[in-house]
Amino acid sequence: MNRSTHPPLPIEDFAQLGEGAIAYVREFRSEEIGRLYPGAPPLPAGLRLWALIGAGGTPILISDDRDAILDGAREQELTPVMRH
Repeated sequence: MNRSTHPPLPIEDFAQLGEGAIAYVREFRSEEIGRLYPGAPPLPAGLRLWALIGAGGTPILISDDRDAILDGAREQELTPVMRH
């Protein structure tokens, strides 16, 4: 077995990998918005939404248009990565 001599990466540092370069694209339903983003206003049920989330977990943009999310990533020079 090959063991690394490097100490494990602290979770705080791991969360910051890709920050400023990568953003995650995630689809969700409007019913989830209060749980995912507690400060968001209530929305009608059944809406399909998309979020652009920074590598560290910070929400950048929320929209009902996936293309707007992808355009937002490009405008901020971020590489969008789909999150399932």
